[in-house]
Amino acid sequence: MNQKTNPTIQPGADAPSPQGADTRMISKVMLRLLPIQVLLAAIGSINGIVSSLFASNSVGEFAMSAVTLYFPINMLLVSIGGMLVGGAIILCGKYMGRGQRDGLKGIFSLDMIVSVLVAALFIAGLVFMGTSGMTGFFTRDPQVQPFFNSYLLGQAIGVLPFLLGNQLSAFLSLENRMGRTTAASLAFIAVNILLNYLFVQRLQMEAFGLALASSLGMWVFFLVQAQHFICGRGEFSFTMQRLAWRQALRIVSVGLPGAMTNIYQTARGLIVNKLIVIYVGSIGLSAFGACNNLLAFFWAVPTGMIAVSRMLISVSQGEEDRQSLTDVFRVMFRRYLPLQCLISLVLILLAVPLTNLYYHDPTQDVYKMTVWGFRLLPICMPLAVIALHFECYAQVSGRQVLVHLLSLLDGVVCVVLFTALLIRPLGMNSVYVANVLNGIAVIVVALLYAVIRNGRLPRTLSQLMVIPEDFGAAGEDRMDLSARTTEEVVRISRQITSFCRQRGIDERRSYLAGLAMEEMAGNVVEHGFHKDNRTHSVDIRAVHKDGSLILRIKDDCRPFDPGERLSMADPEDMTRNIGLRMVFATASDIKYQSILGMNVLTIRI
Repeated sequence: MNQKTNPTIQPGADAPSPQGADTRMISKVMLRLLPIQVLLAAIGSINGIVSSLFASNSVGEFAMSAVTLYFPINMLLVSIGGMLVGGAIILCGKYMGRGQRDGLKGIFSLDMIVSVLVAALFIAGLVFMGTSGMTGFFTRDPQVQPFFNSYLLGQAIGVLPFLLGNQLSAFLSLENRMGRTTAASLAFIAVNILLNYLFVQRLQMEAFGLALASSLGMWVFFLVQAQHFICGRGEFSFTMQRLAWRQALRIVSVGLPGAMTNIYQTARGLIVNKLIVIYVGSIGLSAFGACNNLLAFFWAVPTGMIAVSRMLISVSQGEEDRQSLTDVFRVMFRRYLPLQCLISLVLILLAVPLTNLYYHDPTQDVYKMTVWGFRLLPICMPLAVIALHFECYAQVSGRQVLVHLLSLLDGVVCVVLFTALLIRPLGMNSVYVANVLNGIAVIVVALLYAVIRNGRLPRTLSQLMVIPEDFGAAGEDRMDLSARTTEEVVRISRQITSFCRQRGIDERRSYLAGLAMEEMAGNVVEHGFHKDNRTHSVDIRAVHKDGSLILRIKDDCRPFDPGERLSMADPEDMTRNIGLRMVFATASDIKYQSILGMNVLTIRI
């Protein structure tokens, strides 16, 4: 370690370089969690891609229009599911960050109950519309409406497993059980493709077969994940005993701001579809539907990124850890954003081959409109990565006005306004250009918010995020450091002892703090680092707040609970685990948690 403790850092300043902490662990966790979250986000899009390909190639243009018309309804379902899972995960993340496990089971149970009730309402609505012919609001085309009615009935069968399956995926991620979700996702994809071939290609079930195939696939996805919770193997289990029903309102209120973008997108979809029908015609819907359904698969990347960041931001908010909060944004800019830019560039270059998956005659207007969609819409994705991170942090930090403003602009106002202004001169391209301008506008508003709150252009990530100066511990009251060798651990131990003495802590507690950190972090480096072939680091945080000294040691090695290890030791053999015994004897409180694949040990001295 070359860095030294700098107790003169001002409150609210970013501290990675002066105080020796790095983003290596957060970066590894965010990249490790990303693939499974992308896969989860891609499940619904894979359903759309498979359905649209079978619709355009095996059923016809009218079935493709039916799939496109269902998009706003699906977006509303995704919005409500996202509201529930977002609220539940944020609350559970904060409970985990604070070490409060009592609330986890209750939040999980209430989330499941509310999801079932919402699913029942959606099923009733879809069945009513599909059987009563009350779909004239969406389309009055006599050739499209029968396909749309049948499609709604097939989709109704999969609403319940869709909502519950997405909730379970998020809780499995918190338990670091992504393998089961991966298996469920792969099973869904296989079943969906197989049943589409059977129902649509062989049995000629047309639109109903398209929807039924995805619905039965969602049941498989849900049941594979549900087995883990039915067996009671994890932190979360369902119970009806002593439920705090007011927590259901908390789930909704916490999750609602973040879900408002999707809710607004439902209205946006309805309005934009109307504008396309009026000014462009049905071929515009077919082109837009082709682009949306295929690009939805790639939109799973920014969606997965924000899902990972939401979990880490929630835990960091609960821990009142300013360093980790800024690290999430730092990794977003350094890792996530370049990755997304590369993906978008590849999509733009592949515009023509992607169009050929749906339409094959370059002279047709629908072909040309689809090509331009694949050329312009991918530009939105990098912009969305930035905008969604600002919306997510505002949601977790309780800035409801900002969240609703960004959600309203992002969800409906900007796209509808720009489309309405441009559709006469640009035609179908107005919709694509409006989506790009939307992403730019949302980022500008988030930057203006930071300028207004800071009274100047932000110079640090803390200022850009507008983290309150009184959040967590001020710069002079905390240390954030990282170690990768035993020598660095020993050096940090001396720094912590010196830090304690400078903060006015008595000599005994200062010495014990350095000794405890050296023992626990040293064990991680000596034993945890060598249990696999990966590169590891241990992040160490010391905080002096309200007269208390708190040490937090975080690593990404295999799960290890020192309290459990000590309880298994022979109490008669005092020579074994002597370091652990010393730490537990001198600390006033020790808590261990395994969060998102990280060991988190909090010691209060």
